[in-house]
Amino acid sequence: MSVNVRIPTPLRKFTAGEATVTVDGETVGEVLSNLTDDHPDLKAKIFGDNGDVRRFVNIFANDEDIRFQEQLDTSVDDGDQVSIVPAIAGGQS
Repeated sequence: MSVNVRIPTPLRKFTAGEATVTVDGETVGEVLSNLTDDHPDLKAKIFGDNGDVRRFVNIFANDEDIRFQEQLDTSVDDGDQVSIVPAIAGGQS
């Protein structure tokens, strides 16, 4: 199944500037694994040393946060969209 993965601007340097990358997979975990196989420099930006998604990286499957679904086991279908959204911090207190 081909899934469209939306790449945030700060990570596009690892996908040759591509904003959307088409990746195969049946779950979000498979999609992200295949994405980082194709673009190895992304792996450290998305996953921690323990293999879990970094806490400051949010992953959405069809606009739904995977933390409130089946996490990396969230199923995806052909043509679905997975979005990588880094958390933003800062500003004035």
